[in-house]
Amino acid sequence: MAVDIPDKLYYKIGEVAALLRVKTHVLRYWETEFKALQPVKSRSNQRLYRRKDVETALLIKDLLYRQGFTIAGARKKLMSDMSMDELSEQSAASPAEVLQHLKTDLQRIRQRLLDNPDVE
Repeated sequence: MAVDIPDKLYYKIGEVAALLRVKTHVLRYWETEFKALQPVKSRSNQRLYRRKDVETALLIKDLLYRQGFTIAGARKKLMSDMSMDELSEQSAASPAEVLQHLKTDLQRIRQRLLDNPDVE
């Protein structure tokens, strides 16, 4: 299932749905089921997918539609694959790179909290 992802910083949900050949409500549902798929939201509450999010959505689609996983099975497979990727990335990264990664994660969390003031 080779999909040519355009080289952009952000993709709107309609663009991602067209790339994956699924409806937008399917992507929104996947966001509720898979923690790995969490696009950022703009100030106008529009979903903005990064390249990593599009690749994750492609993997989810492959697991569900081609490989026949259930939602729960695909979730487990995705989490175990991501855990292995993170471990290999961290072992190859220098301490400065690990700190930069942590800083980026904290900034993203902070932005989510600022964008969603109702979340405690």
